[in-house]
Amino acid sequence: MNRLPSLFLSHGAPTLPIDPSLPSAEFATLGAQLPRPEAVLMLSAHWGTAQPVASISTEPETIHDFYGFPRQLYEIQYPAPGAPDLARRAAALLGEGGLHAELQPHGLDHGTWVPMLLMFPDAAIPVAQLSIQPRLDAGHHFRVGRALRALKDEGVLVIGSGQITHNLRAADFSARPEDADPRVAEFTDWFEEKLTARDIDALLDYRRQAPHAVLMHPTDEHLLPVFAALGAADDDYSLTIQSLGTYQRALAMTNYVFGSA
Repeated sequence: MNRLPSLFLSHGAPTLPIDPSLPSAEFATLGAQLPRPEAVLMLSAHWGTAQPVASISTEPETIHDFYGFPRQLYEIQYPAPGAPDLARRAAALLGEGGLHAELQPHGLDHGTWVPMLLMFPDAAIPVAQLSIQPRLDAGHHFRVGRALRALKDEGVLVIGSGQITHNLRAADFSARPEDADPRVAEFTDWFEEKLTARDIDALLDYRRQAPHAVLMHPTDEHLLPVFAALGAADDDYSLTIQSLGTYQRALAMTNYVFGSA
């Protein structure tokens, strides 16, 4: 089997599957372009723990971890099988990399099932989640990804799911796409320039070096998954950027595919 890429997905609002103004079709396009994996290991911004935890659920529930949305959204189920063997393999790899990981059951939060539903709607690919550590930094998550790199040769798609910019306090939910705060583009342009250059040191120091970093991410749990995906990437990765636009003035949606060169 050929080595799979690693991905970072900006999963957007929970309404992505039901709101025609949001770029759901682009996720379907991305899913069709990817090699079909045997399993997915997902690191979602919406499952944070003090240390890594891998989910061993065999039939993970679809978690509707949000409030005040249309009833239609709460009726969506994504009945993908779990991947407990993958969870154990991931925990073992982390241990080999000096990172202790726990095992416990956990369902699929919307950072996982929303993009999976759009990319792989048949819900046939086994999925395991691996938690992020919101109190730890980009470097920690890069090391997590590095430890998981071998999975890409085992038919596993390693995905970080978050948001390339995420400041809900700065969001204007009546704004049009053309009303985007120009500082969003300054941040994402810097980030993508460094990704293209494979400037890992600058990326790991983004909170000090990137323009408007703290404004774009007052807390960085939605960006931390990109560093895991980057860590899992090959040293000479090829970068594919899928830019989906900026919504609510401050919430940019961009997906990155770190392919084998």
